[in-house]
Amino acid sequence: MYTYELLETGCYYLVKEKEESNVKMIQVAVESDHCLYVQDFDNPAETCWKMKKDTLFDIIECLTDETVQAWKQHYNIPSEDIFYEDDEE
Repeated sequence: MYTYELLETGCYYLVKEKEESNVKMIQVAVESDHCLYVQDFDNPAETCWKMKKDTLFDIIECLTDETVQAWKQHYNIPSEDIFYEDDEE
């Protein structure tokens, strides 16, 4: 068993929260004294704060920057452009 405390801010990880759970990719976005704000890319609705002492069944790997970039090419990441309206009328 591992804990979230082992994860570093800004890094992407492949993890299993429980032995019977699927592998999922997460990123630690923010760290406080006792918690981590974790982005879950398999289910964005589960993006939440985790206690550093909360357990993970397995930390499979910390993904390299190259692997993350390759993944981003296939993942549907909204463009920042959608938040800006075109001023042309």
